[in-house]
Amino acid sequence: MLLARALRAAAAALRPLPQRPPRLLPSALLRPATARPFTRSLWLLSADPAGTQRPGLLRPPRASPAGLSCGCGGLHTEGDKAFAQFLTDEIKEEKKIQKHKSLPKMSGGWELEVHGTEAKLVRKIAGERITVTFNTNNSIPPTFDEEPQEGQKPDEQEEPELTSTPNFVVEVSKDDPKQTLVLDCHYPEDEIGHGEEEESDIFSIREVSFQPTGESDWKDTNYTLNTDSLDWALYDHLMDFLADRGIDNTFADELIELSTALEHQEYIRFLEDLKSFVKCQ
Repeated sequence: MLLARALRAAAAALRPLPQRPPRLLPSALLRPATARPFTRSLWLLSADPAGTQRPGLLRPPRASPAGLSCGCGGLHTEGDKAFAQFLTDEIKEEKKIQKHKSLPKMSGGWELEVHGTEAKLVRKIAGERITVTFNTNNSIPPTFDEEPQEGQKPDEQEEPELTSTPNFVVEVSKDDPKQTLVLDCHYPEDEIGHGEEEESDIFSIREVSFQPTGESDWKDTNYTLNTDSLDWALYDHLMDFLADRGIDNTFADELIELSTALEHQEYIRFLEDLKSFVKCQ
């Protein structure tokens, strides 16, 4: 019995050990089957041919490889370099076509407050405070490519001028501190006047409600009047109510010009920030 056990042990020692499949990193598990398998282990990368451990090799290097990273620790590639150059050229072009170097003024004694993409116009008339608030984000309607006219080449077609037509909210408050009349307005794509001889309004009222004075959040529990099915006589009186407070077609035109200038200003600032981010400045 002892002799047989010794012979089996000797035979087992002479058999080659079974080969274990290589252990794949998580990134290799996500690669397609046709990709070349990962064959170089992290241990080999951290040791010299003699097997001596190289201290600190796996830590981020102090010296930045040329063209890959800088002192900020960010990655830099040839694509980033081309991207930054494109942004530089784009900023120059946008500043060249910038219509207003400073924001245009609103007639009627409106005071302007700007906080990023949000703007507020304030006016006080005989005990009333009128506030108009709008945001330039998503305020440029989509443009559709028109087919070139006969005999006109596609590259000769003029690009449409981008204009910002934001939704805006009008708040009218009186001496009564309890409630404020709030009118949600917008620029419809195709607004038609109520009569053939009447001047067409370039903006319209979408909703009207009373909200608590001084509250920043719109309360859904307060009744909101939707103008889609509203009697035209009542709607006309609401439009006249706004016009008497300086919110008419002239105001709406000036608001478009102001919002367009603000949006373009923010766009250029965004491109400059993006360029600094890509270049890691």
